[in-house]
Amino acid sequence: AAVGFGADPDLQVDLIADLDLVNATAGVTQVPGLHNASRAFLLQDVEREIHAAPHVTEKLIQLFRNKSEFTFLATLQQKAATSGVILSIRELEHSYFELESSGLRDEIRYHYRFNGKTRTEVFPYRLADGQWHKIAVSLSASHLLLHVDCNRIYERVIDPPETDLTPESNLWLGQRNRKHGFFKGVIQDVKIIFIPNGYITQCPNLNRTCPTCSDFLSLVQGIMDLQELLAKMTAKLNYAETRLSQLEDCHCEKTCQVNGVIYRDKDSWVEDDHCRNCTCKSGVVECRRMACPHLECPPDALPVHVEGQCCKVCKAKCIYGGKVLAEGQRVLTKSCRECRNGVLVKVTETCPPLNCSEKDHVLPENQCCSVCRGHDFCAEGHVCGENSECKNWNTKATCECKNGYLAVQGDAAYCEDIDECAAKMHYCHANTVCVNLPGSYRCDCVLGYVRVDDFSCTERDECGGGERSCDANAICTNTVRGHSCTCKPGYVGNGTTCRAFCEEGCRYGGTCVAPNRCACPSGFTGSHCEKDIDECAEGIIECHNHSRCVNLPGWYHCECRSGFHDNGSYSLAGESCVDIDECALKTHTCWNDSACVNLPGGFDCLCPSGPSCTGDCPHDGGLKRNGQVWTLREDRCSVCSCKDGRIFCRRTACDCENPSADLFCCPECDTRVTSQCLDQSGHKLYRSGDNWTYSCQQCRCLEGEVDCWPLQCPHLSCEFTAVSEGECCPHCVSDPCLADNITYDISKTCLDGYGVPRLSGSVWTMAGSPCTTCKCKNGNVCCSVDLECLHNN
Repeated sequence: AAVGFGADPDLQVDLIADLDLVNATAGVTQVPGLHNASRAFLLQDVEREIHAAPHVTEKLIQLFRNKSEFTFLATLQQKAATSGVILSIRELEHSYFELESSGLRDEIRYHYRFNGKTRTEVFPYRLADGQWHKIAVSLSASHLLLHVDCNRIYERVIDPPETDLTPESNLWLGQRNRKHGFFKGVIQDVKIIFIPNGYITQCPNLNRTCPTCSDFLSLVQGIMDLQELLAKMTAKLNYAETRLSQLEDCHCEKTCQVNGVIYRDKDSWVEDDHCRNCTCKSGVVECRRMACPHLECPPDALPVHVEGQCCKVCKAKCIYGGKVLAEGQRVLTKSCRECRNGVLVKVTETCPPLNCSEKDHVLPENQCCSVCRGHDFCAEGHVCGENSECKNWNTKATCECKNGYLAVQGDAAYCEDIDECAAKMHYCHANTVCVNLPGSYRCDCVLGYVRVDDFSCTERDECGGGERSCDANAICTNTVRGHSCTCKPGYVGNGTTCRAFCEEGCRYGGTCVAPNRCACPSGFTGSHCEKDIDECAEGIIECHNHSRCVNLPGWYHCECRSGFHDNGSYSLAGESCVDIDECALKTHTCWNDSACVNLPGGFDCLCPSGPSCTGDCPHDGGLKRNGQVWTLREDRCSVCSCKDGRIFCRRTACDCENPSADLFCCPECDTRVTSQCLDQSGHKLYRSGDNWTYSCQQCRCLEGEVDCWPLQCPHLSCEFTAVSEGECCPHCVSDPCLADNITYDISKTCLDGYGVPRLSGSVWTMAGSPCTTCKCKNGNVCCSVDLECLHNN
């Protein structure tokens, strides 16, 4: 049966079909596959471009965003001892999902992103052996399963990968990008299926026995949603109780004084000159334009303003050349005419001389005399009410309401105040009372509260009263329910704890001790701790004579020499390296009548006189003659020799002057242009055999092929670790809030500001501080302030 049989087509992407490999030309050839139920294609070792079309990418992005579990399936036959990328979903240099098979190191690598950083899972397995294999990689939240040939090879819990793909993301099949990671071999049945335990579609005999990690997390999310609802209801209840307890016992009436006349609260009066009804509200005069009845004019009339009246009246309209004119409006024909009582009456108007060129003459709307471009129509007495402003346009002037006002019946010449308090359009926070003002409003503090800002009040000044809990490098700000702490410029943190920030970061575990100043850990130096100190080359370290110094990024290691092993104490300087007694352990190769004699770091075979004392060596079930030299069958790059009963093996010496040098064993002798490699940035060329470091990976060029694997990092025994920006290896941190490797234990809960228990991993907004976000990390509450939110509020 074909892979993915029975799966909903809307929940899967068939890459062989969707990428239209049948019509691909360069480097792609259709060949017989493992079975005949679907097409198979040979991907050859040439430059090619196999990537998804926009509609396929869009479908993939939506599925990744909406589904929390998926499985990548493929049937493939990879050329032996080669490396290549099977599938890559990436944006520029950022891999969201990339599956790579390295035949040089016999590894399967899964590259993904977590919290904006690259992560790599390495699975030791030989996939590049020239044989057919079925591979399935299943992700369910942080649970990863790797099946090969329907056998569960690995099962791991990893950092949950990012699946919120950007619109610029793209999918590549059989390569990392246009230049790198070319897969060499045959590929068939390549699909991504967005269902639980998708590997069952490839191997129906494997059956689901347990809920997936995503099933369990959905239940946990439901509990978190209920906790969030409980927290909000608790906050509303506390707020209601606070307001009830602070109700004023008495009410003091506030009056208004207008033109020497005193009006009591809620008194109303009419201002005829402005056509307004006014009311005294809590000491503030509020005036609104008189409400005019809706005017229904007959078909031959239009509503117009008449001097001395507050509301519009119907006046007969005029029509000239298809243009409708209202009372008082003019039109220029052979002469100037004005609309009066429905009739166009000729009027005599002498136009003033214009001080501009003819091309800058502009004829205003409903006028007969031209003006110069940029004319101030408002200065001609265009009538706008006190709450509106006149605005000039190219051929006329219009009225626009001021901020905080609204046009009356759609006429912007007359605007009335918007009551932001009644309309709930204000930003007054808790412990304040909204008071409407003409065109605006204000937030008054409830009696007994202290102002924090224009919109908030608090019970007491905690910042000034010594009750603050802020770090020395933080700024204290009073809030509604207490105070908040914000780190000063050059520092980051939750305000309670602030640490210095270095813009370019402190690499390899360095500590930013002051803004843009790093303190480097042992083993590194440089302004940003970017340079590794080679302790071995510089003579800083002196290993015991039973060991040799091996330099590693940021540290070193005293490795036991051949013939010695560690006694279990693993001393740093190598004193724990003790001699291996090959004679006592029977690991020597002395033959016949020769006697084994243990030596420091080795052994010797002493042969008494006799015909059996040949000096020959037992090897691989057979016998090698004394003085014989041979090449290992399993490693053609190693040469062994037998001498007096002892076997000595070493790597083949590379003589690049010898034209018959084995380039597989001596890649540094390969000078062919086709064997060179371009680095990931595309700016540097490496010869075969060269090594370099890129993006926390050790890379090697071998016969034109680049293979990279994660850098080895020192083992850390501390509980909490973090990888700083720009670094490759984690370092110890004492504060769990700074750790980024925590595996959440939902049994370890936290209490929020309302005393509501929160599961580990849940996130909430701090009570009374909308710009502070808190997260529960295994019983520890970790909060951070959004500076942009704080600035905007």
